Amino acid sequence: MSAALTDTVQSLESLLNGAGNIVELLRNQQAGPNVYPGVPAEYTNWRDEQRAWQQSCVLFNQSYHMAELMVEGPDAYAFLNSLGVNSFQGFAPDKAKQFVPCNHDGFVIGDVILFYLAENQFNLVGRAPALNWVSFHAETGHHRVSCSYDERTAVRKDPQNRRHYRYQLQGPNASKVIESATGRSAPDLKFFNLCWMQIAGRKVRALRHGMAGQPGFELMGPWADAPLIHAALVDAGKAHALKLVGGRCYSSNTLESGWIPSPLPAVYTGDKMKAYREWLSVDHYEAKASIGGSFVSNNIEDYYLTPWDLGYGPFVKFDHEFIGRAALQKKAAGPHRRKVTLALDDVSVTDALFTMFDPGLRAKFIEFPSAVYAMHPFDRVTVDGRLVGLSTWIGYSANEAKMLTLAMLDEPFAAPGTEVTFIWGEPDGGSLKPTVERHKQVEIKAVVSPLPYSKVARTGYADSWRNKS
Repeated sequence: MSAALTDTVQSLESLLNGAGNIVELLRNQQAGPNVYPGVPAEYTNWRDEQRAWQQSCVLFNQSYHMAELMVEGPDAYAFLNSLGVNSFQGFAPDKAKQFVPCNHDGFVIGDVILFYLAENQFNLVGRAPALNWVSFHAETGHHRVSCSYDERTAVRKDPQNRRHYRYQLQGPNASKVIESATGRSAPDLKFFNLCWMQIAGRKVRALRHGMAGQPGFELMGPWADAPLIHAALVDAGKAHALKLVGGRCYSSNTLESGWIPSPLPAVYTGDKMKAYREWLSVDHYEAKASIGGSFVSNNIEDYYLTPWDLGYGPFVKFDHEFIGRAALQKKAAGPHRRKVTLALDDVSVTDALFTMFDPGLRAKFIEFPSAVYAMHPFDRVTVDGRLVGLSTWIGYSANEAKMLTLAMLDEPFAAPGTEVTFIWGEPDGGSLKPTVERHKQVEIKAVVSPLPYSKVARTGYADSWRNKS
């Protein structure tokens, strides 16, 4: 939606002005569960689907749930460089990177994967907030760029007409599947580099990637080729124990790899962000986002995250001018929270589950394998009753036989082996979100553990935030 909102379309700014407390608006958002469209919930069962990404190979179908933005034009490189905290030194066609834009105060808007497809041509893929931010600056700035937005399936009028299909092969047998599908040796690519390959007589663009902590490839091409390529990959995978992954367990892979997919876009406050809020409408993601969990503050800025909170501190480079640079220079010296995994105590989790058989008020239901019930979860982590950090993602890993959360803790409490308490459930019986039943809060013991939790993810990735954590 362009900056010129019609009289009948309300802006995010006007919505917030009439809503009172922003936190209460987002906590009680009438948003349903976060589903992954286009694929069945399970192809076989989520336990075996999880195990396959560590033991053999899986095929993720990412064609439906992510938005993408094409950015083209003679100023495209300089334009994107002016928005991201990342350095673009050495960035060239056939490479990709995690792209992290911040607001003027140095808080994260979102993060996406940025593909450098060709000279003056880029593709950004991921959640909407970062793409909206880029689109706004392309429309309201003076760069010679054009943007083309391809919305995710769930909110488009023509769900079966995306620009690209996007498949991801992950697991120890991923290269074998590629070899069977192409009839050639798997390309020897460095992490986050791109190449071309031929599958079923079609050109396919491949990114060397690793989403579940295992070696793999992300494949993309024209939407019309999607059925043919998918069938070829499934056929090639038969000899290598490939499993298809359904929507139910897709988001749980991040518990093992350590990526936090849920930073709340830091757009709801600040005079410098007002023009952006006026550009955003009530139909944009930011107006429909929900927050949930045991952490509740009256100040929405307490939910904002810095790059260091998310483990992206190594990305922040002051070799270029970008929005938020001055603020981040002041924040750089710290203190910073550190991203960690929390391994929840088996007995404490079982005690919470056991309340399901209590005729009285029960703990918040723990869904398997992903127990996330808000678009942006924020749960309290305490020591002796004192808040020492926030947890932002929770679920169960069949590979690790453990309930895990991804958290950000104050440095003194972030050392592996530290015992903490994870507060599960919302206060006062819960918010009004449709995903929340009346419940009581419970305390669950937890131990600070390495991040990523999966040893393969910690040691197998290229030099990145994962092994620097």
